[in-house]
Amino acid sequence: MHQEKKMLAHISEDGTRVQTVADHLQGTAVLCGQFAAAFDAQQQGTWLGLLHDIGKYSTKFQKRLQGGEKVDHSTAGAQVAARYGQIPLAFAIAGHHSGLPDGGGRSDTAQDATMFGRLKKSVEPYTQWTNEIKLPSIPPQPEMMKENRFTQAFYTRMLYSCLVDADYLDTENFMSSPKARGQGQTMDELLKRLNQYTAKWSHPQGTLNQRRSSILSACTTAGQTGRRGLYSLTVPTGGGKTVASLAFALSLAVKNHMDRVIYVIPYTSIIDQTADVFSEILGAENVLEHHSGVDYSAKEDDEPAAYRKALAAENWDAPVVVTTSVQFFESLYGNHASQCRKLHNIANSVVIFDEAQNLPVPYLRPCVAAIAQLVQHYRAAAVLCTATQPALQPLFDELAPGLQMTELCPHPKEQYQAFRRTTLKMRGGLEQSQLGAELAAQEQVLCIVNRRKTAQELYNNLPKEGGYCLTTLLYPAHRKQLLQKIRERLKDGLPCRVISTSLIEAGVDVDFPAVYREEAGLDSILQAAGRCNREGRRPAEQSLVQIFTLEGQHVPRMLEQNVSATQSVLKKYADLASLEAIETYFLFYRTLKGDKRLDEQQILQGFEQDMEGRIFPFATAAERFRLIETPAVTVYIPQGKGEHLLARLRAGEVSKTLFRQLGQYGVPVYPDHLKTLENAEAVCQISEGIWELTDGSLYDNNTGLAMEAETGAAWFA
Repeated sequence: MHQEKKMLAHISEDGTRVQTVADHLQGTAVLCGQFAAAFDAQQQGTWLGLLHDIGKYSTKFQKRLQGGEKVDHSTAGAQVAARYGQIPLAFAIAGHHSGLPDGGGRSDTAQDATMFGRLKKSVEPYTQWTNEIKLPSIPPQPEMMKENRFTQAFYTRMLYSCLVDADYLDTENFMSSPKARGQGQTMDELLKRLNQYTAKWSHPQGTLNQRRSSILSACTTAGQTGRRGLYSLTVPTGGGKTVASLAFALSLAVKNHMDRVIYVIPYTSIIDQTADVFSEILGAENVLEHHSGVDYSAKEDDEPAAYRKALAAENWDAPVVVTTSVQFFESLYGNHASQCRKLHNIANSVVIFDEAQNLPVPYLRPCVAAIAQLVQHYRAAAVLCTATQPALQPLFDELAPGLQMTELCPHPKEQYQAFRRTTLKMRGGLEQSQLGAELAAQEQVLCIVNRRKTAQELYNNLPKEGGYCLTTLLYPAHRKQLLQKIRERLKDGLPCRVISTSLIEAGVDVDFPAVYREEAGLDSILQAAGRCNREGRRPAEQSLVQIFTLEGQHVPRMLEQNVSATQSVLKKYADLASLEAIETYFLFYRTLKGDKRLDEQQILQGFEQDMEGRIFPFATAAERFRLIETPAVTVYIPQGKGEHLLARLRAGEVSKTLFRQLGQYGVPVYPDHLKTLENAEAVCQISEGIWELTDGSLYDNNTGLAMEAETGAAWFA
């Protein structure tokens, strides 16, 4: 009897081991089904895993494993899924290497890279798959698919996430030793650790601590009795919002058997500070800090090593994830496997959006729509930490009727009055030399400016004793070291003059007697005020937060709208710190309901109708959805442990663990800055998108990476 040839999916990099196509499909199907079960789609996930690589049964692909020419092996599974009426599965399979394609139009030909084109494409024969793979019964379409195209597209993207993560993990486990998933403690264990940490606050001393304790208790109780849904947390600066929101999230997760907590922060510059707080409370092994990462796009039928490299990004398989708004939302609207791999792990999670009102206006509708999808269909809970409770409710009313926010903080207006510890003073225009002289004359002072270059210039004119410059031009591990020194000097009453960008405004526990803040949005001004007289030990009238503009400098474009709103509030209110003033500041979020400016790229319309003539425009929308118009790249600094980590990267090691560790030694730079470094031959490219600083003289231990061009910005993926 003729025995069919064993068809292979992978050969180990040393050539000593093989994985059959059947084993790979079955292994991927088990994982993919488990992932999709989080949103009641286990059957669809199993089908995805079984079909995604059936094209590898072709003779031409088997020759490819021996060094033959490249062959498309993804289209076969997509065509089979489509014949069964499983269009979301067809999209996911077609794009599991090269990215989710646009649906396109019915007139597309087999030469087009769209979904319609792929379905018309001729593929290499792969008939042996039916002898080895038995498909379960046809999975039913979920009820949500009857809603609208946007909901269908979101569901497709979540299935795609399950597939690419499962495919990567099964391939990685074959190529190297199997990796344990879900490492870290359970939500129950983390809640116990949090309770142990907060037990020291059970008998709070002083009025402010009593109020913080009351807010913490209210959030804990709400979590213990709550259900998945949409929440808001309105806590003034200094009210203990970070720990209180974590208490709610963990309590809710335990009550409802949820998998993880994801903390989304507007600025990459403060992500490491929040991650440090959570690590202290819960243990560093339970907290993942993820922002820029590495985002490759794979090519059809890349070598296994190249495909693994393309997916060497985080899948958020951790108990607590701290990430940025850019990383979170650009992944939800992205189409690359490395971006979307993590998305299925948002299902059945508690997601906390810190300073949610800071989401960029041009993308506000798509962001709100995504949050609504997660809450309504993916068993997630969302907490919007906002300066004013109703700021985003009108958009939810429009995009997700019936989805109402529940406020967690008791008596917000009363809290804003109680936590007032400073006096805001408008200084108007100052020459930079005048500002520098005022700062040098004070023993302990914090000055926050809008540009990294300005921070470096001001620092260079300060007395060197006790002078510090904090910007994202310092790699995170270095910033942490400097912050520890700053806290020690403040505590000991030693000279401490700090020039910083906005990275110090939130999540950083420091207490200065005086603060200067360059003109910005009211939310930033109030965050800066939270670094002054933090514990209320001094009278508010003696704790000045001075707001200034720098003569000869324009407002950065990304802050123009915020500054304009602040100036409007100044005309109406003498007290900028009142809740009424804050509500007025954010009024434009309510009055812009339905305004085209809330979705400038027409992302939602593109999915509901079409985009440039293409239905389900996954690839086109991904190109348009950019929270930062000029994306930064990371330059790694070979200092401390960073030198050893970079040596491993240069030697060819690629893993999410290595990139996670390297993140502590990376500096974000923008194109003009990178070009300056390239022209000076100060950097080298290790591989696509990965840069290393080779001229150590350009990294100063006081001010960080040298820069010649103006590049600073707060948002960074």
